[in-house]
Amino acid sequence: MTYDIAIVGGGIVGAATFYKLQKKYPSLNIALFEKENLLADHQTGHNSGVIHSGLYYKPGSLKARNCIEGRHELVAFAKEHGIDHDVCGKIVVATGEEELPFLEKIYQTGLENEIEGLRKIGPVEIKEIEPHCLGIAGLHVPCTGIIDFRGATEKMVELALAMNANSILYLQHEVLDIEKDEGHSTIKTNKGDFSAKYLVFCGGLQADRLAKKDDVKLKEKVVGFRGDYYELTEQGHHKIKHLIYPVPNPDFPFLGVHFTRMTDGEIECGPNAVFTFKREGYGKTDFSWRDTWDALTYKGTWKLFFSNARFGINEYRRAFSKKLFLKTLQRMVPDLTMDDLRTGRSGVRALLLRQDGDTRDDFKIIHEGNSIHVLNAPSPAATASLAIGNYIAKEVEEKFKL
Repeated sequence: MTYDIAIVGGGIVGAATFYKLQKKYPSLNIALFEKENLLADHQTGHNSGVIHSGLYYKPGSLKARNCIEGRHELVAFAKEHGIDHDVCGKIVVATGEEELPFLEKIYQTGLENEIEGLRKIGPVEIKEIEPHCLGIAGLHVPCTGIIDFRGATEKMVELALAMNANSILYLQHEVLDIEKDEGHSTIKTNKGDFSAKYLVFCGGLQADRLAKKDDVKLKEKVVGFRGDYYELTEQGHHKIKHLIYPVPNPDFPFLGVHFTRMTDGEIECGPNAVFTFKREGYGKTDFSWRDTWDALTYKGTWKLFFSNARFGINEYRRAFSKKLFLKTLQRMVPDLTMDDLRTGRSGVRALLLRQDGDTRDDFKIIHEGNSIHVLNAPSPAATASLAIGNYIAKEVEEKFKL
């Protein structure tokens, strides 16, 4: 059987693409390939579970447009299909005078992006929203929320499969190579070969390698950054009500160590951001020769390291020191103690890094031949997933003339 469309990657972006394409083209036979034995096993299943508002992103960018559209659609999807979620709001807190210009810039960006309910708050109102939080100024973002992204991913695939009996999910099928033939492509996997007319790649941490297998000439390379979390123990739970974020460093595509109440009631603190020696490694000592060689023989990695050496060293120190991690958290919540923290999980974030060491901060989705590649979809891609699915469905219609 030759599938009409094959999608590679079973994270939430791949799942949303499957759902949106099948909804738009119910008669098309679509296959979704995932190399793990369950969906959402990497970036999606290890992220902070936050429905982002779109506050930080450059107005008019793919990130901003898709995050805002995707947020509305994701919340509606969660309500309709019973996905665990809560639009609980968050605060962004400045703890020093030097952060106020950056806070103002974020506020102005939020206004341009038309973030609903966004407003400035002072020290008194910060305390009213989060009684244990200390800040000199802040922003209240009521449309931010939390969600079970793994549950949302599974539901999207379930709904897509129900639309066409010939469409299928292939778990534990790792794509090893792609061969192009006239009118179709052969997808070579560890469990056999499959044929499809058109391909959509949503490979996340493996996006650049999948592009290479599909003969896409790509100058950038994916480099992974691990983020470690702590959790609040039972005695510390009362100190955080919802979500508390710092004012992020504007030079980096990370939002800083923050507090997040998860849908299961647990409260996470983190993540930091350190270079990982294994793209899909979630332990501090996880190591892959291939991943390390790929990253450290790429000049963009070294340019990033050298231009941000101080930041990187501080992140590594904090990754191996609970005391330093606590000190960072205490800037916002001073009465946290060592006994309030226990070691939590970790996640890895894929960044498409340019040769000059610059991180491609916006989403990057390209079309080449009979393929579409999602090359860069870092946070807020999970929030934006259904909007990205809409975008890809439109690209499929226009580029493939379906």
